[in-house]
Amino acid sequence: LNFIVRRGGKHGHGNHNEIAIVKVPRALPRLVRMPSKIAEHGIALVSLTSIMRSHLQHLFPDRTVTEFSQFRVTRHSELAVDEDEALNLRKALRRGLEHRQFGQAVRLEVSSGCSDHLAQFLCKQFDLPLQAMYEVHGPVNLVRFSQLIDLVNLPDLVFPVHRPAPPISLLPQVSIFEQVRAKDILIHQPFESFGGVIAFLREAVRDPNVLAIRQTIYRTGADSEMMELLREAVRQGKEVTVVVELKARFDEEANINWAEMLESIGAQVVYGVVGLKTHAKMLLITRREGRVLRRYGHLSTGNYNPRTAKLYTDISYLTADADVTFDMDAIFMNLASQITLPKLKKLWLAPFNLHKRLVDTIKSLGLDASQGKEARIIAKMNALTDPVLTHALVEAARKGVHIDLIVRGACILPLSDAAVNKNVTVRSVIGRFLEHSRVFYFRSGEQESVYLSSADWMSRNMMRRIEIAWPISDAVLKRRVIDECLVPYLQDGKDAWFLQADGSYTQPVVTATSLSAQTELTQHFYRLGRTSAVND
Repeated sequence: LNFIVRRGGKHGHGNHNEIAIVKVPRALPRLVRMPSKIAEHGIALVSLTSIMRSHLQHLFPDRTVTEFSQFRVTRHSELAVDEDEALNLRKALRRGLEHRQFGQAVRLEVSSGCSDHLAQFLCKQFDLPLQAMYEVHGPVNLVRFSQLIDLVNLPDLVFPVHRPAPPISLLPQVSIFEQVRAKDILIHQPFESFGGVIAFLREAVRDPNVLAIRQTIYRTGADSEMMELLREAVRQGKEVTVVVELKARFDEEANINWAEMLESIGAQVVYGVVGLKTHAKMLLITRREGRVLRRYGHLSTGNYNPRTAKLYTDISYLTADADVTFDMDAIFMNLASQITLPKLKKLWLAPFNLHKRLVDTIKSLGLDASQGKEARIIAKMNALTDPVLTHALVEAARKGVHIDLIVRGACILPLSDAAVNKNVTVRSVIGRFLEHSRVFYFRSGEQESVYLSSADWMSRNMMRRIEIAWPISDAVLKRRVIDECLVPYLQDGKDAWFLQADGSYTQPVVTATSLSAQTELTQHFYRLGRTSAVND
């Protein structure tokens, strides 16, 4: 939070120097609760901005404050490192982190009452055109209002405490390897606990028959139990290979620290492929079982981060499927040594064939629809901005494919075309949890397939990242994904916003019978967890 102040008069050395910048320390609370004697009939809070405005004159006792404005600058945060030229990418990125706060300014936000004189001065200082300046009606950082939760004790306005249920498919006190050998296991976060994934890795670390552990690291956070388990695995003599994405924005420092720690104790640390971010979420365990080596895999739509696992909706998938784990092993080998990939058996992989497979599947359904077959697409993701995929969806809709898109963020699919509008519904679900899972459903006649993925339908995911999509072969789990990750969201009348032909979003009138997908799922898993506890 910064203030720009214009002052009249001269300072003690006789100079005018009319412009001053007041930088407000981050340590100060942005909201202050007033004493009860001031707010006799309720709760009164005042923003730090208002306090600053009221007392600016006290900061300049010998000058006259003639005008002022609060402002905020957004800077370009991408670390500019030439991977082809950098001999040590990790060290180059660490040096870059030291200068991130001085990155090129890309946006300026000012108070709505900011004068032209101050606005032009700021734009000149930050080398920005006036088009990059935005007038804000109110605080420039609404995130700071999260402090209200701690300042105001009003339980009726707060979500009930959420405690994830234990994974319903995992039996306690039974080896996870034994359970995964018998069948694939799905964990739906945050309704089910991420602890099941940690338990899987913990068992692998402590099992003397486990020979190797391979894992991708994108966002784990600074305090990660999984990273500590990998450290323990190295110390126990297991082969540990970690593919660390150093360029995961705003997690670079944490990832560099983990990479250095693991490397120092003997883990093989790989930084992926030049020019591609490793965004796929994979954990592969190799275990000796008698005379054979068996692989166990964990695939996920989200990060290996226990904190976000409580806030984001994601799907974790445990499998011993030989074809899936073969593909996972091949991908790890490619990332570690860049050997040529064999033909993958089940996984779709970006930037190799994921984009083409999706486009071909959509086109195939369009052809089926044009021949009179019933064709359906339901796709859940964070964003749809890839032009080729968008065009494929438009053409499929024109041929009669019924398409439901559950896209939390940006969506460029145009609904102004009457034929497209007739067959496509785009909804964005904004609730207590951040919708993060990627689920793709395709059906032609009675044939249906479901894929889970780490990738959104964006050009960067398809062309500039290592991403995976994998099919759900188990009929029970396929039905479960449809019933939990798709159907409730298609029925959501409380948290869903619908894209209109003019590009705006509208929310239907919420009634007493309107359903919230997230609330329904929370209650569903609470009942399952409670029943399980009673039965145990």
